[in-house]
Amino acid sequence: MRRLLLSLLVASSLAVGSLACSSPSASPPQAGGASASSEPKGGVGEIAGPYQVPDPKWPQWAHPYPKPGYIWGSQGGVFAESPNRIYFANRGELKLPEKMPPLLPAYGIGGANAEFPGFWGALGYQAANEPIANMANVITIVDGNGKLIESWNQWDKLFEFGRGPHSIYISPYDPERHVWVVDDFRHAVFKFSHDGKKLVQTLGVLGEWGDNEDLTHLHRPTSIDWFKDGGFIVSDGYSNTRMVKFDATGKPLMKWGSRGKGPGQFNGPHGVAISANGDRVYTSDRGNARMQVFDGNGTFIEEWPGIRGNHVMMSADDQHVWVADIGDDRMVEFDLNGHVVQAWGQYGLKPGYTWCPHQISADSDGNLYVAECFNGRQQKFVPRPGVDPARLVRPRPLMPMATTTN
Repeated sequence: MRRLLLSLLVASSLAVGSLACSSPSASPPQAGGASASSEPKGGVGEIAGPYQVPDPKWPQWAHPYPKPGYIWGSQGGVFAESPNRIYFANRGELKLPEKMPPLLPAYGIGGANAEFPGFWGALGYQAANEPIANMANVITIVDGNGKLIESWNQWDKLFEFGRGPHSIYISPYDPERHVWVVDDFRHAVFKFSHDGKKLVQTLGVLGEWGDNEDLTHLHRPTSIDWFKDGGFIVSDGYSNTRMVKFDATGKPLMKWGSRGKGPGQFNGPHGVAISANGDRVYTSDRGNARMQVFDGNGTFIEEWPGIRGNHVMMSADDQHVWVADIGDDRMVEFDLNGHVVQAWGQYGLKPGYTWCPHQISADSDGNLYVAECFNGRQQKFVPRPGVDPARLVRPRPLMPMATTTN
C-alpha cells in the first residue's frame, strides 16, 4: 500500500514538475561574469562564479558511500550554522544496482572504467522521486571537512511513508537556534531543539492535508522564513497555492494566494524570503516562472518574470535577494527592484555544475553550500583567492546562542 500511494504521489509530482525541472539549454552570459582572460571563449559564462570548482569528494561522510551497497538519496536542503556545523536534509539512502551501469560520457564524467563519483545523478537518473529511498540518516550534520558530527536517526521514522525532508533552516532571530525541517510529502513542518533531542512543535497534521482555505492543515509545504518578532511565513506549496502567516507561537494568522497566473496567484510557490523590517515578502512562483513581491500582509507589489526559483534568501545587508534557479541551474542575485546583479552556473554533473539546486546556504567564511535534488549531491563552493567579497553569497547572521545555567 505504501509503495502504491507513493507511486501515485511521485507520478503527480513528476507531472507538475516536468516543465520546471527539465534539463535546460544553454543560456547567454549574465551580468557579473568573469573577464575573457579567466574564462574560455563562447559557452554560457561562469560555471562557479566567484568560487573555486568544488572538491568532488566533499563531504567525506558520503564518499564513496554512507554504507556498503547504498548511496545517499536526493538532497532536499542544506543549512550552514557555522563553517564547522552544516546541516543536511537528506532524503534517505538508495540501494545501488547489483551491477553498476557504465557512467555516461555525455555528462563528462568518464566511461565504463571511470570511478563512480558517489552520487545518484551519475547513473543518469533523477534522485528525487524514484526509486523509493530507505529513510536512514535523514538529518545529518558535518564539519567543514565534511566529516560526520551527528546523525539524528531518532527522527528517521517521522519521514517514513514520504520521500524525506524538503528543506532545513535556523531562524536568524532565534537565540535558542531551533532547527526547522519542512516535509512536503507528509504535509508538516517540524521544529526541533538545537541538539536534536526534542521535537518541540509540529505545524500541520502529520500525514494529513487540507485545502487552500484550511489553516489547520498544510498540503505539501515547501519553505519558511521569519519576521524579527519570531512570526514566520510558510510557502504551501506543491498542492496548495498560498502563503500562510503564523505568529511566533505557531498560530496561523492569515493566508493569501490561489491557483492561477494573475497577481497574487501561484502555480507552485516554492521559496520565501522576508526583508529585515518585514515590509517585503519575496516569493518564488516556480510554476509561473516568476518572483512575486508582497508586503508583510500579502498585498501584491510587483513581479519579476523569467526565473523558476527553488530557494530564495535575503543577503546579509538586506539589499539583495539570492535565488537558486532550477530553470537554468544557476545562482542569481537580484537587487531589491528585481534587476539581475550577477548570475552564474550551468546544468551538469561535473563538479561545480548542478542538476536541480534545491536549497543554498552560506557560512561566515564565505563558503557556499548547494543541495541538489536530482543529482543527489551536496557541494561546497570555496571563494576564489582575491575575489571581490561583494560577489559572494552572504547570509543574514544568526543571533548569538543563548547560554543556559543550572
